[in-house]
Amino acid sequence: MNLQTQIPLKKQPHNLIDYNSKLLLLGSCFSENIGNKLHYFKFQVNQNPFGILFHPKAIETLITNAVNEKNYAETDIFKLNERWHCFDVHSSLSEIKKEGLLQNINTATQFTLTKLLSASHIIITLGTAWVYRFISSDHIVANCHKVPQKQFLKELLSVEEIAASLENTYTLIKSINPKANIIFTVSPVRHLKDGFIENQRSKSHLFAGIHEVVVPRKQVYYFPSYEILMDELRDYRFYNSDMIHPNETAVSYIWEKFSETWFSENTLQTLKKVEEIQKGLAHKPFNSNSEAHLKFLEKLKFKQEQLQKEFSFMKF
Repeated sequence: MNLQTQIPLKKQPHNLIDYNSKLLLLGSCFSENIGNKLHYFKFQVNQNPFGILFHPKAIETLITNAVNEKNYAETDIFKLNERWHCFDVHSSLSEIKKEGLLQNINTATQFTLTKLLSASHIIITLGTAWVYRFISSDHIVANCHKVPQKQFLKELLSVEEIAASLENTYTLIKSINPKANIIFTVSPVRHLKDGFIENQRSKSHLFAGIHEVVVPRKQVYYFPSYEILMDELRDYRFYNSDMIHPNETAVSYIWEKFSETWFSENTLQTLKKVEEIQKGLAHKPFNSNSEAHLKFLEKLKFKQEQLQKEFSFMKF
């Protein structure tokens, strides 16, 4: 008896991710979940230099600014509640001093350009199609920074607007890095503050917009993170206590599916070796001076050295 629906996934035939791949992750908080897994398993990965970004327009803006090497100035930032903010970036970059914020943003812009130029795979996770337009500037923001809501118009991006935004993002990336593989996914985190029906409308617009871009192009892919949680797991035991965000079990399950789809067999074998070392490093002995533990540490060090001979970038 089969008690679970399965999303049909096939191993990617080309452009697989391995330990020589250079990965850049951009987007919603779910990209942080997958990015943390990639960090744990010692891939060459960078994630969200501008902080968490939820919608396609925010990602398009920052990639545009990175490719064009925009230099943010005082006119691009504002002060609220004794901190300086920028509507283009997440509040994690905000600072008490304006010079600190400008340095954070301009450093992130240059860093992003460097990573876009060298990336073999760029993973973009979209969270919502709802956006906020700052009325006084007619500018769609990435983050409202607790500015009073009456100063914004809330809008739902149409399928056509999302497809156009993603097309621009694709064109910008390819203009500086023709070899980059782009993987789109939709975050399984539900934005219920927008409303239950509104969240479904938002996600459906994202799906339709993404597939307008993915289907006709090479080196552009879609991974069904949202569908795996909604259809394969489909149970509140796979959520955190807020009943909105996937818990560690769900994230690990989606990670396994991603690994099976995007990693070669050699990469999966290396991943197991890394996991063995990571678990060994986390082990807490009863007696740290015992002969058995000292031998354990010696073996662990040997395993690290063997991996580092093959992959010099790995740091434990």
